[in-house]
Amino acid sequence: MKLAITGPTSGIGEVAFSKLTPYFNEVFLLARNESKANKLIQSLSSSDQKKVRFIYCDLADMASVVAAAKSILEKTSTLDVLINNAGGIFQNKEVTKDGFELGLSTNHLGHFLLTHNLMPILLNSKGAKVINVSSEGHRAAKVDFDDLNYEKKKFSSFVSYANVKLFNILFTKSLADKYGEKGLNAYALHPGVVKTNFGKETSGVFSFFWKLASPFMITAEEGAKTTIFLAKTKIDSLKNGYYFKKSKPLKPSSEANSKKMRERLWKESEALLKSWL
Repeated sequence: MKLAITGPTSGIGEVAFSKLTPYFNEVFLLARNESKANKLIQSLSSSDQKKVRFIYCDLADMASVVAAAKSILEKTSTLDVLINNAGGIFQNKEVTKDGFELGLSTNHLGHFLLTHNLMPILLNSKGAKVINVSSEGHRAAKVDFDDLNYEKKKFSSFVSYANVKLFNILFTKSLADKYGEKGLNAYALHPGVVKTNFGKETSGVFSFFWKLASPFMITAEEGAKTTIFLAKTKIDSLKNGYYFKKSKPLKPSSEANSKKMRERLWKESEALLKSWL
C-alpha cells in the first residue's frame, strides 16, 4: 500500500501523515520545506522513517507540481491513497508566477494538476482513493467563473477561501463521475474548525470571529480523524464522491451537488492549466 500526501508538515496534515505512515509500505511526503519535512520524518520510528520519501512540491508553482508527479511516477507504478491536504486562506490578493490568485493555485489548481498527472498510477491500484480536504466554509461561496483570478472584482480573502473549498467538493464529485467506473474512489471532507496557525493569515471581520471562536476549536489530532478514517476504511461504493464530516457523510451545499458547476469547473481548470497538462 502506497500513500502520497500534500501539506504534511503542520496542522492536520502532520497528524494524518504521522498516524497513517505505519499502515503503508511506502509514503510520499510532498512539501516545500525540506528541513521541516526531514524533522518530521525523524520523529517517526526507525522502521517508518525508511518508508518515507520527501518530494519537493510547491502548489503555487505548476512546474514544481509537474516535477513532483514525475518524480513519483518514476518511483512507483501504483498509488493507493492520495491526500490533497495542503491549503490556506490568504489575507491579501497575491498572484503566483504562473498568473493565478494564490488561494486558487494552492487550494485547487495545484491539486487538480497533481491528481491528473498521478491518475495512471492511481488507476493501476485497485480501489485507489483521492481524499480532498474541504471545509464547511464552502457554503459561503460566491463563484464567478468569468473572474476566477479576481482581475475584475474586489478580492475578499474569505470568499476566495469559500470558493476554493467548494471547488474541492466539485472536483471530488467530478473524479467519481469520470473515474469511478475505472475503480477510483474520491472523497471530500470537513476536518472541523481546528486550532492551528491557519487563522493568523486573516484580517477584518473573519479574523475577529476566528479569535472569538478560538476557545471552542478542536485540536489538530481531532481535526485529522476524518482524513485518517477515509484513508484506512473501506467505504461503500455508493458513497463515492461524498462529502464527510466527523467520519460520516454530510450533505453539502446545493452548489456543491451541481453537475453543471462541476463540469464548468473542470473545463475552466483545464483551460487555466493548458500549459502544463
